[in-house]
Amino acid sequence: MRDAFLSSITELAERDPRVILITADLGFGIFDNFSRCFSKQFLNVGVAEQNMIGIATGMALEGFKVFAYSIGNFATFRCLEQIRNDAGYHEANITIVASGGGFTYGSLGMSHHATEDVAIMRALPGITVVVPADAWESLHATLALGNAKGVSYLRIEKSGIQTPRMADEVYKVGKARRLKEGSHVTFISMGGITQEVLSAAQRLESSYPVTCRVISMHTVKPLDEAELIQAARETQGIITVEEHNRMGGLGGAVAECLMNHCCFPGFFKMLAINDHYTSRVGDQAYLRKCNGLDADSIFHAALDAFKGTVL
Repeated sequence: MRDAFLSSITELAERDPRVILITADLGFGIFDNFSRCFSKQFLNVGVAEQNMIGIATGMALEGFKVFAYSIGNFATFRCLEQIRNDAGYHEANITIVASGGGFTYGSLGMSHHATEDVAIMRALPGITVVVPADAWESLHATLALGNAKGVSYLRIEKSGIQTPRMADEVYKVGKARRLKEGSHVTFISMGGITQEVLSAAQRLESSYPVTCRVISMHTVKPLDEAELIQAARETQGIITVEEHNRMGGLGGAVAECLMNHCCFPGFFKMLAINDHYTSRVGDQAYLRKCNGLDADSIFHAALDAFKGTVL
């Protein structure tokens, strides 16, 4: 996803000198060519993320379109006051890019786990929240946000689905992608963990007489409410999956939408990180398994949700 982001921001910078990339002492290697080719459109502020958002806001208010890039929790938690009071309140044209959502940097411990960021960012007024599931979504989300107004949050990671895009598919912020058709259960996920969801869905279909719909809800704010309502009405139940705290994330957003529309699926299950800090250290796959978010755990959670229905 990171390479796809770089490809898109390079394209944006080539055609618009107002596009600026600011980073906080990271991106060495990957941004070397960008900084050489667009030396007047690149700024490394050092280990000063709060200052990065302040600079980005000032430049945006002068007519620039700014991308502020850092590791997931440093781009959000450390800068929350600046994002809210400076960028958000003034509706500055800034895209905050969090590299390493969820457990991407799991081996560095909880200080580097970006697992509450979506809840925090979607609570801020007017901020668009995008969490791509693969490189294709990341590439087109970057292009779209580069031409959008106001503050956006783009959360990318290293892992992602490998399923190629469907023929003639067009990416649109706020419009979910239906990766797989099915009528018994709808899985709704955001980010790279969608790969685990697809694996679990395929295992379910090969083991039982069910079909699974899989939706990549790459835009958490604004939600594709029509897709959610359709899923609740056309399938027997909904399971949300996210590499994020269960409080205020994707599952909560989906539940809010369905309840607001008085739309009640046959069953509803949220798979997310329980409301605690993850004290374990390990790679992303290990931490997903520890938190019940790997393909095997998703498969068994779906079986439990199906009890008393089709199985």
